[in-house]
Amino acid sequence: MNVDEFDYDLPAELIAQAPAETRDASRLLVLRRATGEVEDRAFTDLPGLLRAGDCLVVNDSRVIPARVLAEDDAGRPVELLFVEPLSERAWRALVRPGRHCKPGAHLRAGGVRLRVLGADPDGTRVIAREQGSIDALLDAHGLPPLPPYIARYAKPAPEDWERYQTVYAAAPGSVAAPTAGLHFTREVLERLSAAGVDVRAVTLHVGPATFRPVTAVTVEAHRIPPERARVPAATAEAIDRARAEGRRVVAVGTTTVRTLESAADERGGVRPFDGVAELTLRPGHRFGVVDALLTNFHLPRSSLLLLVAAFAGREAVLRAYRHAVDTRYRFYSYGDAMFIE
Repeated sequence: MNVDEFDYDLPAELIAQAPAETRDASRLLVLRRATGEVEDRAFTDLPGLLRAGDCLVVNDSRVIPARVLAEDDAGRPVELLFVEPLSERAWRALVRPGRHCKPGAHLRAGGVRLRVLGADPDGTRVIAREQGSIDALLDAHGLPPLPPYIARYAKPAPEDWERYQTVYAAAPGSVAAPTAGLHFTREVLERLSAAGVDVRAVTLHVGPATFRPVTAVTVEAHRIPPERARVPAATAEAIDRARAEGRRVVAVGTTTVRTLESAADERGGVRPFDGVAELTLRPGHRFGVVDALLTNFHLPRSSLLLLVAAFAGREAVLRAYRHAVDTRYRFYSYGDAMFIE
């Protein structure tokens, strides 16, 4: 299957450039897999769409201020996106423009001296701080790592510090938000608990692959790089109980799906897990854990759209996306949500 079969037309004005006035003010498109039916709802309707006993699983990874604006020794601007720690002083980072950051080059960010130690085959650079830790650099000079389709991504607005983060974020490590969770407020979570929904957490630290284009020609040739993930024992036990009792497991976001399916055992249960999620979910995958999915609207020809199509069927998903375009839903990270059951 060719990747271009997962393309669709999206007017630029439907790409959300700012969050909704409040987190839970977004719209919610419901897609029912059994019939292909779609229904326009509001995100605040979610507690009524879930069932008592559903096990709702969220990704509690916290977005780090991974984007740093620097300059090289010639005073030219350089943009760094720190994506993975190698040691206290050295991280892998995406660099723009890369031609100014060859191994051996020196950079400066907010008075902090950095050096490019090497280049990896995937296009990242190894960036080291001469004195002090990279964590301290990010705390002092890092910015929220907004995706590049948001026009102000290099200079985020004050609201982005709060809104590009879920209310339940706990474990630092993501360089992009698990965006399906951005719609939740404390009040919505309380309503879910009051309705008998069992809310549990896993952790997957979102890497840069979430916004990188798919370069493979065919779906089968596409691979997503590994991402650090964890399923606590209590979450695994809660999911296994739900499945044994015929209750649904509802994943909040594609990152949660990747985590749970990576931790699935041969019985369809979930084992405690602490390592890296390596599974690439594409059409043809047989889902062993997840019964329903809350997600945002994703880029054409993207890894995330492939995952959603694997879960709900390519034709049904693309029909739902056409409906969303026709009815002016807001797309991508700060956009509206979709519930697939």
